[in-house]
Amino acid sequence: MNLLTLKGWSNEDIINIIDKAIAIKKNPKKYIEVLKGKTLAMLFEKTSTRTRISFEAGMAQLGGHALFLDWKTTQLGKADLKDEIKCIGRYVDIIMARVYKQEAVEVMGEYAGKPVINGLSDKYHPCQIIADLMTIKENFGKLKGLKLAYIGDGNNVCNSLIVGCKKVGMKISVAAPKGYEPLEKPDLLTNDPVKAAAGADVIYTDTWVSMGQEEEKAKRLKVFPPYQVTKKLVGKALFMHCLPAYRGYEVTDEVIDSKQSIVFDQAENRMHAQKAIILKLLGKI
Repeated sequence: MNLLTLKGWSNEDIINIIDKAIAIKKNPKKYIEVLKGKTLAMLFEKTSTRTRISFEAGMAQLGGHALFLDWKTTQLGKADLKDEIKCIGRYVDIIMARVYKQEAVEVMGEYAGKPVINGLSDKYHPCQIIADLMTIKENFGKLKGLKLAYIGDGNNVCNSLIVGCKKVGMKISVAAPKGYEPLEKPDLLTNDPVKAAAGADVIYTDTWVSMGQEEEKAKRLKVFPPYQVTKKLVGKALFMHCLPAYRGYEVTDEVIDSKQSIVFDQAENRMHAQKAIILKLLGKI
């Protein structure tokens, strides 16, 4: 079993992972030896802060070991990926990869011979969304029936939010500029942030310029200002952001620093959620 997009995971799978993550967070000492002798390979084509630290710390807290492998200091960027991942799979118990193209994690999932986790690709970011849904459930005590509004670029995070929210019975609306819509289909897709945000329990946004899109920065900074998340747009909803946030662009300081902002709980929960994901994929839960 792999975690590449969330599409192949059932509602029950996702809810069980979220509940397990919450349990692990409440009682981490119960799990400190459960992965003793196990190794996680972490493959990074893209740079990272939260993904690397949360996976590495999480694996250590489960009693296992994590190996950091930079694309540039290995043969991953030179040799055939199928050959490299077959070798890596023979050394370790589980693999996480943060890559530019979704196709790369699909190849890994097919040839590794061990469970593969998509730590981020151009199309999907499933680990982020498991942590997001966990955070929402912590705050509301439920998921089904809630509404999340995503404002901004229809990127990898947006795609996975759409899949994840629909799986757990949440409504999701997306406001994105023309030409920047997500691949997946939300309950409501509009170019109007106010319309998308209406009645939302959670307002979510992300950077306007993701890694690999730097050449589009000037163009994007002209298109996206109407999609800035302000206090007026948020209203009484909770605010989420997968981070890093570019203050003064996709979100104002007033919003991200407010009591309604749960972005740092969200960031912390990456580690707890990923512990649960690893345990599930290794057959420990």
